[in-house]
Amino acid sequence: MTTQNVDFDEIGKFTRLADEWWDKNGAFKSLHDINPLRLNWIEDQTHAFFGSKLNGKKVLDVGCGGGILSHAMAVRGAEVLGVDLGAENLQAGQIHAQRTGVDNVDFHCIAIEELAKEQAGTYDVVTCMEMLEHVPNPQSIITACFELLKPNGICVMSTINRNPKSYLFAIVGAEYVLRLLDRGTHDFNKFITPAELDGMAVRAGFGRFDMTGLHYNPITKRFWLSNANVDVNYMMSFKKGNQKDKQS
Repeated sequence: MTTQNVDFDEIGKFTRLADEWWDKNGAFKSLHDINPLRLNWIEDQTHAFFGSKLNGKKVLDVGCGGGILSHAMAVRGAEVLGVDLGAENLQAGQIHAQRTGVDNVDFHCIAIEELAKEQAGTYDVVTCMEMLEHVPNPQSIITACFELLKPNGICVMSTINRNPKSYLFAIVGAEYVLRLLDRGTHDFNKFITPAELDGMAVRAGFGRFDMTGLHYNPITKRFWLSNANVDVNYMMSFKKGNQKDKQS
């Protein structure tokens, strides 16, 4: 297995909590809370790009963890493969799929760069959510995502911006004050600005399609999306092909 682009300390942060992946009030509560927003945005991007939503699409979920997003995309009718290097996470996802009778999702413990050698040009949609800020070389992940897509496929990525506001909200606020995440979940130095993500995607061969920010109100405990602000958490979609950019 290719392990060069792996931080085992980062993987351990999540495998130690593998039993909590499907406890909606547990360690991954915030992922469950934002999942409908990111799922709907992915479907919106898919529809805008292909003229149809996830149903019937072949989808790869990179760094899937316990399969929260993978499972949700499968429920929407996609044929989903979730990949991760945390075997305990994948086991949690597989058990949940079996318990809920969702048979169009599968999980595989493999490095994404290795999978790209085996399955280049296979997927209509690739998602890579909340993962790039946890690896030593995000460019390598993005390039592999590009290679795994069919011609004219679409990739959706999410990560965290790097600036004083994101440090305050994503680390001090989320990990220490609100306790939305375990302390030490994130390393500020690994956060990625939108310009950096866009640049890495372009180097891989992508063209940017759309972008939105994810926001949280600690008083109302409400999450929402807004294109006007990507200061902290954000998602970007990218296209592989010659279609005209959605954004100028």
